[in-house]
Amino acid sequence: MNDKDYEDFISTVSHELRTPLTSIRGFSETMLSSWDKLDDDSKKKFLKIIVEQSNRLINLVENMLSVTKLQNTKGSLVFKEISIKPVAETIISIIKNQYKDKNFELEISRNTPSVLVDKDKFEQILTNIIENAAKYGDENSTIYIKSSFLNDRVSIKVTNTGIDIPEEDYEKIFTKFSRIDNPLTRKVQGSGLGLYITKNLIEKMGGKISVKSQNHQTTFEVILPASNIEFQAREQCSR
Repeated sequence: MNDKDYEDFISTVSHELRTPLTSIRGFSETMLSSWDKLDDDSKKKFLKIIVEQSNRLINLVENMLSVTKLQNTKGSLVFKEISIKPVAETIISIIKNQYKDKNFELEISRNTPSVLVDKDKFEQILTNIIENAAKYGDENSTIYIKSSFLNDRVSIKVTNTGIDIPEEDYEKIFTKFSRIDNPLTRKVQGSGLGLYITKNLIEKMGGKISVKSQNHQTTFEVILPASNIEFQAREQCSR
């Protein structure tokens, strides 16, 4: 990271941190100074905002730490054979609790082998993509998570319905601090770091990520290496 990138990073971090901190302080001060004047509904509303902004702050700090570690990630990766289904099911159960208006449908094709990945980083990747789909999907819609086996690679697709991403923004959404401008992104808060981190982690594990968005459906596809052991076994069986 050169000096200009570092200055931009610090400037953006300062701006992103200031917003939730200002909200937390403002609503906390209001509750302290006007507790007896506020009705129960207002108190619950203010407390809900404080909790939401606290969670936003936690996620933001975690993302910032992830960005600073990205350059040194490759040397610390521990590759293992990981089965997709149990990891995806756990992540879905966690995200479903946060996005109660969304339905989630998981489909793992029978011939899908394990992936050869760092378990913690793989969980982070799936969490970012599935949560992103839930966050930007239409209300009361279904998020589809599908996995299949292609040659020696495993494909994981996450699809949601909602506002399309313009094709000219496909690459932009994976860059640092980038958020496309549409009515939904102006409504939904975000740091513009999740997909940047996700793309970097995927590439460090020998994979790639792409997006396709049309007819109010957006699909993120992650391609990762299949477990060599399982792939070799399948190759033997097919001969």
